[in-house]
Amino acid sequence: MILRQLYDAVSSTYTYLLADEKTREAILIDPVFEQSQRDLALLQELDLTLKIVADTHAHADHITAAWLLKQKTGCRIASSVVISAQHVDIPLRHGDRFGVSDITLEVRATPGHTDGCNTYVLADHSMAFTGDTLLIRGCGRSDFQQGDPAKLYHSITEQIFSLPDSCAIYPAHDYNGRTRSSVAEEKAFNPRVGGGANEKDFVHYMQAMQLPHPKKIDEALPANMRSGMPEDGKLPDEPDWADIRITFAGIAEVEPEWVIQNQPSVTILDVREVDEQDEPLNGVNNAMSIPLSELRQRVTEVPQDRPVVTLCRSGKRSSLAVGILKDAGHERVANIHGGVLHWQNS
Repeated sequence: MILRQLYDAVSSTYTYLLADEKTREAILIDPVFEQSQRDLALLQELDLTLKIVADTHAHADHITAAWLLKQKTGCRIASSVVISAQHVDIPLRHGDRFGVSDITLEVRATPGHTDGCNTYVLADHSMAFTGDTLLIRGCGRSDFQQGDPAKLYHSITEQIFSLPDSCAIYPAHDYNGRTRSSVAEEKAFNPRVGGGANEKDFVHYMQAMQLPHPKKIDEALPANMRSGMPEDGKLPDEPDWADIRITFAGIAEVEPEWVIQNQPSVTILDVREVDEQDEPLNGVNNAMSIPLSELRQRVTEVPQDRPVVTLCRSGKRSSLAVGILKDAGHERVANIHGGVLHWQNS
């Protein structure tokens, strides 16, 4: 199984990618709306087909990317039937199983943070994706949105702590850079519910907490009841000046074929050194040359009245040139995928 743990720094949210290595079918757990381009880029680079997006609960601190990813890939949306969110294709109940190919997730209802919280457990009980129910050395708050500390205690101790001690815990958030834990660790060291704490200990601890109101709750909850669909039902605006693909590294790229067909309307910036430019590129007749080593000093020479596409031997140096141009105020700029090597093979 392919497993990737992705992070959104704004909301401290973890998104999990699970995929079958043979069929290349994939599941995304708890995707973030603003990170959809990143997630789509990773799927493309790993040659994966997204089949299911699953939210562990109705988030209050970020908007899910479920609806957006469904529009982009045709995947299905899975979430708790208790939430009653719109656009859900797989309403999940306690004890259900869902997944792709050889990856099966067992649904364990774990309310207490919200009524619609689920924990998704890999069929062999080696991993549990606990959402906000159980965090690393913590747990979700229980003071709003149907929160109930007694329910949360029983969800953790009966549904998660009943898993094997070796079961890896993957939460939906961490605010201190921790990435994973285990059932054994949380049983022993969780300051709220571990180390022999009983229900009274836990409930009194949770009731004594004083936490600020989630900053994004008024925006996030209504959107998440629509599975992340914007209120106007429209997809976010995307660059329309080119057929742009954003890589997992965050670089905007275009293919050589697009450049050849559209070169009269763009500036082609070749950032190779002069001694590398020993032969012309097929189909290109208007490239300007500024070596990367000189670009910062000569960036004002690059026209700003039309888009700029950058070129080098392999597409590596020219990707750095994209950043330099953006820092200088160029908004419509992209790297030519694979550089001269890809150009010659296309």
